[in-house]
Formats: sequence, structure tokens, C-alpha cells
Amino acid sequence: MSHSQSQIGYLVPLNLNLEENHSLPKLPISRGSNNIGRLHLSVPDKRLSRQHLTLTASHDGSVNLFAEGTNPIVVRTGDQSQRRKLKPGEMVLISNGDVIELIPGQHFFKFVASSIPSNSNGKSSSPNMPKIKRPYNDGEGQAIRKKMREAAEDRAKTVSKSSKVEVECSGSGNSEEAIRKFRVPDGKLPFTFRLMKVQGLPAWANTSCVSINDVIKGDILFAVLSNYMVEMDWLMSACPTLKQVPHVLVIHGEGDGTLEVMQRSKPAHWILHKPPLPISFGTHHSKAMLLVYPRGVRIIVHTANLIHVDWNNKSQGLWMQDFPWKDEKNQPKGCGFENDLIDYLSALKWREFAVNLPLLGKFTINPSFFKKFDYSNAAVRLIASVPGYHTGANLKKWGHMKLWNVLQECTFAKEFKNSPLAYQFSSLGSLDEKWMTELATSLSSGLAEDKTPLGLGEARIIWPTVEDVRCSLEGYAAGSCIPSPFKNVEKAFLKKYWSKWKGTPTGRCRAMPHIKTFTRYNGQKLAWFLLTSANLSKAAWGALQKNNSQLMIRSYELGVLFLPSSYNGHGYGFSCTDNGMPAETIKHGSRAGSDVSGTQLVTLAWQGTKDSSSEVISLPVPYELPPQPYSSEDVPWSWDRRYTKKDVYGNVWPRFV
Repeated sequence: MSHSQSQIGYLVPLNLNLEENHSLPKLPISRGSNNIGRLHLSVPDKRLSRQHLTLTASHDGSVNLFAEGTNPIVVRTGDQSQRRKLKPGEMVLISNGDVIELIPGQHFFKFVASSIPSNSNGKSSSPNMPKIKRPYNDGEGQAIRKKMREAAEDRAKTVSKSSKVEVECSGSGNSEEAIRKFRVPDGKLPFTFRLMKVQGLPAWANTSCVSINDVIKGDILFAVLSNYMVEMDWLMSACPTLKQVPHVLVIHGEGDGTLEVMQRSKPAHWILHKPPLPISFGTHHSKAMLLVYPRGVRIIVHTANLIHVDWNNKSQGLWMQDFPWKDEKNQPKGCGFENDLIDYLSALKWREFAVNLPLLGKFTINPSFFKKFDYSNAAVRLIASVPGYHTGANLKKWGHMKLWNVLQECTFAKEFKNSPLAYQFSSLGSLDEKWMTELATSLSSGLAEDKTPLGLGEARIIWPTVEDVRCSLEGYAAGSCIPSPFKNVEKAFLKKYWSKWKGTPTGRCRAMPHIKTFTRYNGQKLAWFLLTSANLSKAAWGALQKNNSQLMIRSYELGVLFLPSSYNGHGYGFSCTDNGMPAETIKHGSRAGSDVSGTQLVTLAWQGTKDSSSEVISLPVPYELPPQPYSSEDVPWSWDRRYTKKDVYGNVWPRFV
């Protein structure tokens, strides 16, 4: 809350009997604007917004209450028999003794004035002031929408009921349902990725999908959790295994206000670290987990913030592979994956610390610690971004130049010559045609089998329409996690790129994408596929400067690149949590950049026949390829426009209108 120097009263917490609850602190109210939300209440309720209400106290002692959040507030006046429900965007005058229900029927607070205005009954002069609809203006709207992105988890709906809603949206049906047949043997899981389970979808749409407890499990000795947004209360309740982990390092991108809440709500032994951001407007956006076990380390790269809505309501992706401890007597040589990983971890600059791991001994936890594991059978390459002005040898280490560097060492089937590119993501930066060509050039790198360049591919942008968001599992609320403003989306040159989000192969038409994927394809065959945290922006991918001698990147990002040349057919059964293939029997095979004959990457909709001499790796690409271009009626979603056609919950957008 923000206070002036003159305090005029308190919000006193009450129990269900409307008696003072001494286990919660009183909230002081001062003259001027007092912002109150979840951060101030120590109450783990996701329905409470970070800025739930504003109390504005004037010099004459009157106090206006304005409902800021996405859920209604109830004010009890007089003898508390009169209950007024305030919808978001409504305002009412409150008086000494009035009771506020932050959520109808829950979280009671009484407003107690320090000095009561001089009026015969001890109440303010206008106790029955009617509800006032706050006028909408563009400045207010911009500020409100910024808060909406910062508190994306507050926009979650009870999606389980959405299946009962009558939906009149194209694409809500599903005829293909290709994910029904998606089964991958454990030994081949590292060569593909999995989608995350989505509440409110039919069971078949969650075939072979994962939740957080499917990957964070077992006897974890030490964990690194890397993310942008972290909701500690949700994380502890959703994944109780973490409470038992002796050492946890959380690398995050949260701002100061949320950081204070994280500090208060985290277990005492957890360490928080926000990596340096040397260039303005950058973020720590990478989403990964490194889990150390007695048998080895589990590396997880995924696309979800550590918040409720991301792990339950969105289309998301996750890749995972377990690696054994190195044999001290027979140390394998370093490999591309190991170099990628250590370089990236070194850029995060956390302060090293000592741990004592049971049965294993004392270790210093720094980037070099992760050299103790054998990554020689890694099924993917890491493509990372770190902020900075990268020149010389570092020019090709990060962002789109890293992807260019890896691809240009690879050979692909001739069918991918000049084949198209697909960009799918959840936030669109401020782009221009020059940069779009720069990105496409890097993503078009590589050689055909005749050793000639693959050639430039035409790009398609897969992006939800307004109608997709309106009819989604969350309705318009899903749009707060697709936070691209109209000024970025409206650019005329982008019209030729727009393509539809159609999740029919995986039943995800109505599960809006937070997943980010980039690929080069020909029909249902894929030259390569990148699952990443990076959106389509210069901040994430980098922009070349100084006659292409410098790459400027603002943000931290991390992705995994699937290449047909990574597969060698054996040695991937090792598991940190199951009695999988013992570490000593793992064989070391070929790596990215080797001969590609006999291996194909395909979508779930691929209907070719498997050849005994070839290996087919299916990737659960959540959308249709080739993507369908927008029709003349389709409008790309932008989150700062008004939409008056009601969504599946009967709401318009923004909710504050």
C-alpha cells in the first residue's frame, strides 16, 4: 500500500463470526490512495488480485472503495444487513464500521476510522451513496492492462465447467484427434517432447501429457528452478515433493513487489536469485529445472511459468532427459550439449554456495558443478539467449545466431530446400521487415544432401484470432497471457504472415498457446523443431548491429532443438527415478551434425509408413501444419483493444469497461 503522512484508520481482519482475527495484521489506511491486494494479506487465494482494491481517503474523512481486481467485492453497510456487491470497475463510499468481503463470503475486513467525521450518527454524510461506474479512459486502460500481465494467474477461470458451456466457435470440434495414438517408449522420450495436461479437455486430449508432479519426483537432493514468474504458495501446494528437497535455488525474473512476497512465502532454506539485466526492457524468461539425484541429473526445459494458470489452462510443452554422473576413471569428452549448458549457466551469475549431498559428499554449487554429469547421449541441442552486446567468438553463441550456427553444420533431406518456416509463440514484439528477414535467414540455415544451401524459407506466424480467445477455455481472460498490444499487431507488413491457431491434432483449439515453437516443415515432415521460451521479438532472439558484427540481446531465453541427426537408436533408457538402464551400460553414439539417413521428424498427423531401415520420431506439434492463412474476417488478437461480443462466460473485454 502507498500512504500519505496522515493515517485515518485501519482495515481490521475479521473471522467468519465477524470478530477480530488477531492472527492477521491490521492494514493502516492513510489519506490519499491505498492499494490493497494479495501481496499485503498473507492469504494464499489466487482469486485475490495483486491490486484487488483501492481505498482513496480524502481530507474530509470520506473513503471511496474502488474494485480493481477481476472478482467482485462485497461491502456491508449499516448494521451489516445491507450487502452491496461491487463488480470490477465499480466504486462506493465506505464509512466507519463497514465490513468488506474481499471475495463474496470470504476474507472479511472492517474499516475502523481513527477519527469519525462530526455527524450525528457517527457515520459519514453519505452512507447510501450509490455505486458509481468508473469511466473508462485510455490512460487508465493501459495501466490496468499492465497489471493484468503482471498478475496473469489471477485471470484463471474454473475451466472444468467450461466443457458445459455452449460454444458457438469454429474449431471447437476435433475430427483428427491424432494425439490419441501418441505413445513413446521410455527409452525414446528424450527425442520428443510432451504437452502439458489441460483441465477441461477430454481425456484423450491429455494422452501422454504431463503435469508438474510427473517430472518433479523421486529422491531429489538439490534443485535449480529457473523461470520468469513464480507463485510460491501454488508451487508448494501443487508439488509437495519440493518441500522435502534439502537445497533449492530459484532463478527468477520477478519484480521487487512480488519478490517481497516470494521472500516471505518461500521455505527458509531456499535461495532466490535474479540474474543481471544489463540492457533495459529485458527479462529473465527461461523456463527450466535441473534436479540432482543420487543417480544423476534430470534436465527439464519447458514453457510454463510456475503459476497455476500456466500448468492447468494453457497449451504448453516440456522436454526432459536424465543424465548419469560421470565415471571418474573413464571421463567422456565434453559435447555440444554440455558446452551449451555450462556457457548458459555461467551467464546467470548466481553466488556459489556449498551443499552436503547425502552419500555423495560436499560440493560447491556453481556452473562447473554441472560438468560432473555425462551428457554425451543428449538427444537435443540447447539454444539460449543471454543479454548483452555479443561480438567476436560470442556472436554465434546466443539467440538466432546460435541457431544459425548449429543448423549450418547439419545436412537435411532435399525435400526441405526452400521449404517454409513456422513461428508460433505467445507475445509479439515491435518488429520490422528487415529484422524478419534477418531471423528467417538464420532459421533457413543448413545444407541439403547435395551440399547446396537449403535456401530461404517463407515464414508463417501462427497466432490466435480474437475469436479463438473469445471461445477459449478461459474466454477473454486467456488474452491476458497473450500480451501483445495493437501497435505491434496492426503493422501492415505482418498481414502476409498471419496463420491460424488450429489445435485439432491435439484437441487444443480452445487451450490458448503459451507454448513457443519454431520449425521448418514440408507437409507433416520436419527438418528441425525448436521448443523454447523465446517469443517473436528482438529482445528474445537478438538483433544484428554494426554491419552484422554485433548481436544485441535483452533477455534470457532457453530452448531445445530437435534434429533428425541426434538419434542413434540406443542408450537412452537411463532414469534418475526408475530402475532404468544402469549408467554403466549406456553407449555413446553419434551427435548432431552426423549422417541423417534413415531418421525423420514428423508431426502426429503424419500418415506415412515406417520403413524398417529408418526411424521415425513423432513430435506432438499442437497445431496444424501447414498452417491455414487468416481469412478476410479473421482479426489477430491484441490485448489492449475493446471486444464487445461476449465470450463463453458472458464477459466482454476488458472486464473494466
